[in-house]
Amino acid sequence: MPTPLAASETVDHPRDVERIVAGRATSDGAGVKLTRVIDQHLQRRLDPFLMLDAFGTDNPEDYIAGFPDHPHRGFETITYMIAGRMRHRDSAGHEGLLENGGVQWMTAGRGVIHSELPQQEEGVMEGFQLWLNLPARDKMSTPWYRDFQAADLPRARTASGVEATVIAGRSHGVEGAVSRPATDPYYLDVHLPADTQFRQPLPPGHNAFVYVYRGSVAIGATRIESGRMAILANTPEADGVVLAAHGGPARALLIAGHPLREPIAQYGPFVMNDQQEIFQALSDFRDGRLA
Repeated sequence: MPTPLAASETVDHPRDVERIVAGRATSDGAGVKLTRVIDQHLQRRLDPFLMLDAFGTDNPEDYIAGFPDHPHRGFETITYMIAGRMRHRDSAGHEGLLENGGVQWMTAGRGVIHSELPQQEEGVMEGFQLWLNLPARDKMSTPWYRDFQAADLPRARTASGVEATVIAGRSHGVEGAVSRPATDPYYLDVHLPADTQFRQPLPPGHNAFVYVYRGSVAIGATRIESGRMAILANTPEADGVVLAAHGGPARALLIAGHPLREPIAQYGPFVMNDQQEIFQALSDFRDGRLA
């Protein structure tokens, strides 16, 4: 069934690009190759977002070992699979299969140990994992998990043919699959046909960025190539952003959130507000009290 045409949106004072970030090649888990686009150096600037990893390869050696059992505490993970199959299992009893176009949203809260292992031995595996911080009052909350299949995710389609998958937030009259009052995240996957624009209102106080993963996108006078992230300027009078496909069709993630403005203490997979809480997380993990 085709996605119905969405309500039109108006952006009178669009945000400009503050800077472009390339990310760095690295590996994680049991040797999965990926690009770390957001790391600890950008956490304050892009609060409440802690990390963004992009992965994409057709070489099984780059992903086959996956992410065996590992702990988390104090934040949420959002895994968006563009292509491939990954199985999740965790110590809270959750299990799910993440497939093409699906999303896995996990709240680690007070602690969870989980694994993410490929369910394929060949072919392309491509996607993203975003870490979203939890406010101090929720860092020790009960772990939560939900899988969304591609067909279950809300979509908005404009009159010009742009389609946006609304994982979180609001776009063109469509409510996202997940909402979080404290951080009010927006997470859109925007598919732009050639010579089209997409207008997205954003709250002026939100930190926001755009990651292009197909083609090229123009924001104002700035062109963002595939594999690059544009941090959007926090201009007080700005009311949104306008994305334009440049030179052909393009695809991009548009992500924004309300900053928590709380201290960030991180040690690997634990993100708390001070070092004492990190020491406690390490002690709980060592003594088997994390899950």
